[in-house]
Amino acid sequence: MEEKRKHQRTEINEPAYVSAGGSVMRCVVRNISPDGAAIDVDNPAFVPAQFRLVMAGGSSTRDCTVIWIREKRIGLAFVAPTDVRAPG
Repeated sequence: MEEKRKHQRTEINEPAYVSAGGSVMRCVVRNISPDGAAIDVDNPAFVPAQFRLVMAGGSSTRDCTVIWIREKRIGLAFVAPTDVRAPG
């Protein structure tokens, strides 16, 4: 299989949350890069196509789009820059 990622992923095992439309679901981030991540969830059927990924420690929050789902693992692309600041 051809590798399509721009950046290599870093393997991690950190708790996080899928947040969308006022509901929150626990997940575990398995790997991450500047462009995306892979998460494990109990039931992928309840994960919307777009959501906010919130790291449990509060270290970061990223808007995401689901790219693929394989069993309980979901591949994500980050859709917003890490640090957005107002001009000035």
